[in-house]
Amino acid sequence: MSWFNRKKMNEQDYNNEENKRDAAAEEFTGEDYIDMESENVNSAEDQQSKQRVKSMRETELENKLREETQRREAAEAKLVGVQAKFEEVKSGLERETQEMRGRMQKTLEDRAKQGQFGFLTTLLPVLDNLTLAIDHAEKDSSLEHLLGGVKGTARSFEQALMSVGVEAVPSIGADFNPELHEAIDMIAVEAARDGKITAEYSRGYKFGERLLRPARVQVGKAAAQQAQAE
Repeated sequence: MSWFNRKKMNEQDYNNEENKRDAAAEEFTGEDYIDMESENVNSAEDQQSKQRVKSMRETELENKLREETQRREAAEAKLVGVQAKFEEVKSGLERETQEMRGRMQKTLEDRAKQGQFGFLTTLLPVLDNLTLAIDHAEKDSSLEHLLGGVKGTARSFEQALMSVGVEAVPSIGADFNPELHEAIDMIAVEAARDGKITAEYSRGYKFGERLLRPARVQVGKAAAQQAQAE
């Protein structure tokens, strides 16, 4: 093949390729171009729709987070208020308790002093009777006057004790009670007087339900029982 013929064939091939491209361009400028534009529009709309959905979701989450934060802050503020109120009430109760304790202490002290004052007042007549007994004994040394003065003093002192709640423990003629009496000795007696107190060596006293001291006594014991015991 000559150079001329090869050149002619190359020009024909080139022309054929150009014609194909032009035909393809003519075909693409029609509905295919419209379809591509439509696809681009739809893609943009889808992207915008997704962005709108995402924006709405983010806004909803932000609103919920804001509401939750507000509720938490309100709860914390309420808790702080309750704690402050509790501390205020606690301080008030402690102050009132301290004041009440002080008042009770003062009341008890006042009552104790009043009781001491009253007891001392009741002892003054005893001292007066004792002073009178001494005066009479100095003027008249007879045993009768001295005995009368001593008895009067003893009665005054016992009355002073009774005025503050002191009671004498029953003894002579009463049944022996180890919680109230202390047996010093025993004496033989008839069966009817067995276990009875026959003599008192020193009087016992109670203050309310408490025993100040037991009575020191002599207890009767039936002869037959005493023999069995021996």
